[in-house]
Order: sequence, then structure tokens, then C-alpha cells
Amino acid sequence: MSLLPVLSGHLIPGTLKALIATLRITMQNTLDATGVKTEKCIFAFWHGKMIYGWLLAQRLFPEQDIHAVVSLSKDGEILSRTLEKLGFTMIRGSSSKGSSEVKAAMLAELGQNGIVAITPDGPRGPCRSFKYGTLRLASEQGVPIIFAAIRYDKAIQLKSWDRFEIPAPFSKVNVTLHRICVPEMNSKQDIEQFERQLSKQLADG
Repeated sequence: MSLLPVLSGHLIPGTLKALIATLRITMQNTLDATGVKTEKCIFAFWHGKMIYGWLLAQRLFPEQDIHAVVSLSKDGEILSRTLEKLGFTMIRGSSSKGSSEVKAAMLAELGQNGIVAITPDGPRGPCRSFKYGTLRLASEQGVPIIFAAIRYDKAIQLKSWDRFEIPAPFSKVNVTLHRICVPEMNSKQDIEQFERQLSKQLADG
């Protein structure tokens, strides 16, 4: 019998909620609070910060369904089951697998003024670097990206490609929200240049 349903359906969500409940959160919100909760947007945070990033999305958008973009990998399956248990709906795929289906699903949800949550450097990196497709979609549709820079004062950092961080219980967490309005761009080169500038600006978040 596989332990995957038990772990991702019960143990991981419960453990995650228990850990998050101990954290001391400081929110530096540079955005209009009402606007954050009502407008359609792409909500983003780095892959290595997902311990708090996903639940932060629910905190910011408590009255809206949040559609999480998760890869089709084995790790993605565990994450998908966990997030479903926490109340998210899934958009499965990535830039390497199912990219056209992911884009179509994102467009459908954004078209309904929905919230799409994504780790823009996932599922395989480069670490803390926006993917071209996310920025292109935001540019084409005129949809803002709300990026959460998440910093733990005490955390264990794994030796993984995303420098995954597990915050220590009762540690302080500083969150800074950035509203990114991606301008209309006419070439792949323009988007790639914007991506490099943006990734550099937000690399320490």
C-alpha cells in the first residue's frame, strides 16, 4: 500500500499548519490592501520559499479560490495532494511538460478574475529566476504579478537546486509584497531582458 495518500493528504498538511501557526509574521505591504484581495493576478514566490508561500496566498486572498500551478513530477504529485487538502485547486504542468495546457488553464481562471499562484522559478530552476512564459502571459494579458519576498530569520537550508528553506518553529518571517506590472513587449529579447532585471531585483526574497 502506498504511503503517498496518507502523507500528502493528512500528515504533511497538518504538520505544515502546525509549523506556520508558530511563526511570527511581519507584513510589509506596499500595496493597497483592498486591491490585493479583489483583483485578478498571478501570485508568485520562489520555489524554495513554498513552506510559507502557499499559505500566504490564502491569507492574502481569503475569499477567493486559488489555483496553484504544480508540475507533473513525482514531487509535484505530493505537493498537489497536499495543496488540494489545504483547499487549493490544481493546474498541473510546467514549462517543460504540458505548457500549452497550463497557459490555457491560467488564462481561463484569470478570465474569471481568479487568482493563480505559481513559483516562477519552478519546477527545476534556474533558482530565483522568472520563467519566460509567466512574464509573457502577464505582458500579453495585462495581468499584474504580486510577488512575495519571504525571509526567515532562522531556517534550515537544504542543498537542493532551489535552496529550499524550512523555517524554525517560532522564528520571525518578514514578507514584502511587490506589485509587478509587466509592460507590453513586442519581442522575446525584450521579455528576457526584463526577466533578468526582475530576477536580479528580487533574488534575495
